[in-house]
Amino acid sequence: MTYAELTLTGDLLRPARLTVPELLRRPQHTADVSFECATSGMQHHRFTGPLLYDVLADAGPGFDPARRKDRLRFLIAVTGTDGHHALLSWAEIDPDFADEPVLLAVTVDGTPLDAVGPQLVLPQDRCGGRHISGITAIRVDGSYGFGGPAPATPGPASVAVP
Repeated sequence: MTYAELTLTGDLLRPARLTVPELLRRPQHTADVSFECATSGMQHHRFTGPLLYDVLADAGPGFDPARRKDRLRFLIAVTGTDGHHALLSWAEIDPDFADEPVLLAVTVDGTPLDAVGPQLVLPQDRCGGRHISGITAIRVDGSYGFGGPAPATPGPASVAVP
């Protein structure tokens, strides 16, 4: 059998390539989730897999240990095989902040996801828009900068309507 792979990249000390069998070797959590799907209505599923936080923490995010809040500037971008993307903040999954139980599901309703890849599951979301199937990549990014306010764009403040 060929296993789907996902890559962990970005501001990590230990970037990695992971398969579903490798994710199955981690502590598993179960979530019974109901969410509204735009194309097929209300969905009810049972997902099992490791916590996203645990997987990323093991990869060693590049936080500045001298600054407790440094991790709040990190974003997590998730990409699926179908081209869907989702963006999370580190604070959403960090136990010291929101501590949301976001899963990298390796089974859905008891069906293994070995060949298609893990699924991002956010039990707290009412809409399934951030549930990403067949994850191919997760990027942790804390390298963007925070400058001052954006400069004003030169030009007229309003547009005259003829």
